[in-house]
Amino acid sequence: MSGPLSGIRVLDLSRVMAGPWCTQILADLGAEVIKIERPGLGDDTRHWGPPWLKDEQGNPTQQSAYYLSANRGKHSVTVDIGKPEGQALIKELSAECDVLVENFKTGGLDKKGLGYSDLSAINPGLVYCSVTGFGHTGPMANYAGYDYLIQAQSGLMSITGAADGQPGAGPQRVGMAVADLTTGMNAVIAILSAIHHRSKTGEGQHIDMALLDVQVSWLANQALNYFCSGDVPGRTGEYHPNLAPYQPFPTQDGQVIIAVGNDGQFQRLCKAAGCSELAEDPRFSTNPQRVIHRQELVGKLCEYTRTRTSLDWMNCLAKVHVPCGPIQNIAEVFEDPQVKARNMKLELEHPELGKVPGIANPIKFSKTKQNYSKAPPLLGEDTDGVLQRILGKSADDLQALRAGGVL
Repeated sequence: MSGPLSGIRVLDLSRVMAGPWCTQILADLGAEVIKIERPGLGDDTRHWGPPWLKDEQGNPTQQSAYYLSANRGKHSVTVDIGKPEGQALIKELSAECDVLVENFKTGGLDKKGLGYSDLSAINPGLVYCSVTGFGHTGPMANYAGYDYLIQAQSGLMSITGAADGQPGAGPQRVGMAVADLTTGMNAVIAILSAIHHRSKTGEGQHIDMALLDVQVSWLANQALNYFCSGDVPGRTGEYHPNLAPYQPFPTQDGQVIIAVGNDGQFQRLCKAAGCSELAEDPRFSTNPQRVIHRQELVGKLCEYTRTRTSLDWMNCLAKVHVPCGPIQNIAEVFEDPQVKARNMKLELEHPELGKVPGIANPIKFSKTKQNYSKAPPLLGEDTDGVLQRILGKSADDLQALRAGGVL
């Protein structure tokens, strides 16, 4: 194993997205991740298809794209934790691990003798991270939480979509499972912080991660807009509530995003577009005035942006350091020269599946490399190897466990 977390072992009892996203990041950083899955079924997302990965002959396999997106670098071990023998295996593994990640309902693992109090008694240095919809306290602690529900309850959907009165107005779901993904990222931060604490004290601890908490924290400047003004932010659609001009503009052959972040950029934009008089107009000379008079400003700028192609504008504005870029679909993203230069697409070899595509971890280290040594595993492909290597189980032990339906 390589990477800055080489030597850290993670027991992953999570499934679907938030927990697996966390543990995939840990695996990318070099941690050994042991993914515990249900015998015969595995992670729910193994069945979330189509689309399915195609083999080298172009035929669909049984590997869903959703599952592949969040499970590279892991060792799949099948254990039925509903059986006492399976619970005993998890306890044995937890004694040999640094971190445990789970996303059962609040109290779900306590009923199986696998809660934090149970496992920390076996391994006091264990960092135990629980990921739930609403956390382990509060009136909704026992409720199931899913990304879509969290986007709605957190207020995110109320500020996403076209403004009232515009075509298609109404709260909109973000096109990715942002509550899950950001919770997974925050869980990584929490785990690394807890590992640092343990390095100084020897103590592990319990981490309580809630999707709702994370998504509320992600309201960031929009929440502060409300705190400072008392006005409830609404949907602004294509434009930014605090900056202008900062939105799509029509061109001869499509649209570009022009994102002006300060008055100097606005002055350079106007000069490059041949409308310097707009920069001198008191209605537009400062950002606060441009926000107030946004509609009139945008109408005037559109008269100029329509006269040239998108590429002309991107080239022209790049020369004067005004942010301007294309609106790309996902196929175009992976043909983008900058994305290619940053090596953001991966292909990992799997002995049975062939080449498995993926998206690279965005972190770039100067001295430690990401660990991309293992494609997302088939269900249970590492069961025997892990239990033999870490717990010293014999072939007879494994046979008995399988005969009892534990593996």
